[in-house]
Amino acid sequence: MNISFLSTIVFIAVFAAVVLVHELGHFIVARLRKVEVEEFGFGLPPRVLTLFHWKGTAFTLNWLPFGGFVRPRGENDPSVPGGLAASSPWTRLAVLFAGPLMNLLLGVLVFSLLFHQMGVPDYSQVQITDILPDSPAARAGIQVHDVVLRANDMPIHDAAQLRQIIYSNLDRPMELTLSRGGAVIHLTATPSSARTEEEGALGIAMGPALVPARSVFQIVGYGSLAVYGQTRALVLLPAQMLRGQINSEDSRFIGLKGIYDLFGQAVSRDVRSRETSPASASSEAQPPTFFTLQLIGVLTVSLGVFNLFPIPALDGGRILFVLPELLLHRRVPPNLENIVHAVGMALLLAFMLYVNVMDFLNPAVIGLP
Repeated sequence: MNISFLSTIVFIAVFAAVVLVHELGHFIVARLRKVEVEEFGFGLPPRVLTLFHWKGTAFTLNWLPFGGFVRPRGENDPSVPGGLAASSPWTRLAVLFAGPLMNLLLGVLVFSLLFHQMGVPDYSQVQITDILPDSPAARAGIQVHDVVLRANDMPIHDAAQLRQIIYSNLDRPMELTLSRGGAVIHLTATPSSARTEEEGALGIAMGPALVPARSVFQIVGYGSLAVYGQTRALVLLPAQMLRGQINSEDSRFIGLKGIYDLFGQAVSRDVRSRETSPASASSEAQPPTFFTLQLIGVLTVSLGVFNLFPIPALDGGRILFVLPELLLHRRVPPNLENIVHAVGMALLLAFMLYVNVMDFLNPAVIGLP
């Protein structure tokens, strides 16, 4: 199958699924809290047809295949009985939180599947995660995914220890014992003092080795930690941007084209890592990559966290208007709230338009590791 066509199918399917999971969270909790839902749309309007009705909800198919939407009854009008706006503040909070929460739970599932496929980190072993071209490591025959067992006959248990040994042997040959695909390999590499700190004396990047998980609970635990780590990074990102701690190009927003380009790279890398050829069969086999699965996890967590930001029209902005009612027992006037959300939605759409146009006029240069 053509990789570009496959990338397009994967991108549309993943993007639609991530948004639908978000809307499914709103729908499930709304129904559980006795809030009537008028429509659950697959895709975005205009409508193609109504698939069926269930308990007062019309399930519709729409022309644009990017996700979906939920339309609760009386979403913005508290005078509509049985509607969302007429419900208690706790019910509205539950419905609003449900969408982002479903994205985060999906993130746990995706990252857990990723750890099941790749293995969980063992911090007592050091694995080579990247090698710079034309570096001492590359010339010595070291490969990505090699596990360093010994350096100059000293057992290696963490990256700091290996780094210390490397820089204690600048311009002198080092004996390395590596584990590669179950086989033990002995190599000699010479760290170079002429290389910059960014390049590294050997030209390698290191990390904990990935080993098979001992149980489902361990896999889910690491999946949860991955979601927590990404959530924390996204929450701290605005403050880091304001302080100038992150390069403007690294913190740039990307739109549909930018995300599509990333999926194109991910799918291409994953497909090629699974291809077999006479050349690859004669060389040491390398484990397959899982960039697409990683990107799905990143996308669903990003959508969940971004929707919780206190921006009008998003779930987080709507939650912000519910909090005074809980704390002060007084509701913000619905007309004022609707105006704020309408203005927020207009500004948000303008920003999204700008981001997507810039994806074409000045594409972001984003490369997978």
